Amino acid sequence: MNIKVVRGNPTPEELAAALAVVRARAAAAAATPSGAPAPRDSWSDPSRIAAHRLPQPGPAAWARTYWPGG
Repeated sequence: MNIKVVRGNPTPEELAAALAVVRARAAAAAATPSGAPAPRDSWSDPSRIAAHRLPQPGPAAWARTYWPGG
């Protein structure tokens, strides 16, 4: 693995920190089996949006849209 600084003049500490991040990401990628899909984050799960009923139309419907349990 070759790393080249294209722009700037990093200090040895900055270069070591950047290299540590790159090596940690490479190790994490190597530890994950290539055939298995990565687990999905619940934040990006579309079913969490449709899991709740929409509020009924009315004067306070806009407030119930964003407040849980409304």
